Amino acid sequence: MTDLRTDLHTDRLLLRRWRDTDLEPWAAMNADPEVREHLGAVLTREQSDASVARFEAEFDRRGYGWWAVEVRATGEFVGFAGLDEVDDGLPFTGVEIGWRLARPAWGHGYATEAARAVLAFGFETLALPEILAVTTAGNLRSQAVMRRIGMTTDPADDFDDPAEPEGPLRRNVLFRIAPSRG
Repeated sequence: MTDLRTDLHTDRLLLRRWRDTDLEPWAAMNADPEVREHLGAVLTREQSDASVARFEAEFDRRGYGWWAVEVRATGEFVGFAGLDEVDDGLPFTGVEIGWRLARPAWGHGYATEAARAVLAFGFETLALPEILAVTTAGNLRSQAVMRRIGMTTDPADDFDDPAEPEGPLRRNVLFRIAPSRG
């Protein structure tokens, strides 16, 4: 893979590769039932650490992935944001944007700010023709971020995640955005 720039900067945030010092706050996020409400069961420390190892391996392979998100003014790790290939088995393919923040970072506009930087990277650096976002039908906070960054949804694209049993995580909403021209 071509060596792409690895850090993304916004006014308040640094999206960067993962560090060993991120593992503990990341594990705390993944052990928080409120953070995991629309994602499934909380993760053990081992599962959380393994996810970072996968993120880094995918980043090395592709040149992009899930960046750790840090508040520039304080150096505090507050979550992740990035791009990933859509999981196999879903009724569509492409590249998906996503984010996850620790509860104390909610309500500060960080998800929107990070997502805008990720979209710019996806369209300007990777020249993607479209970026997707998926969340559960009940995750209104993430859907609000998707709308703020210009994504749109069509109810005809809503789907049941085949990997999820019946319940609140099964029904999902698909959002889309294409690069702006002009």
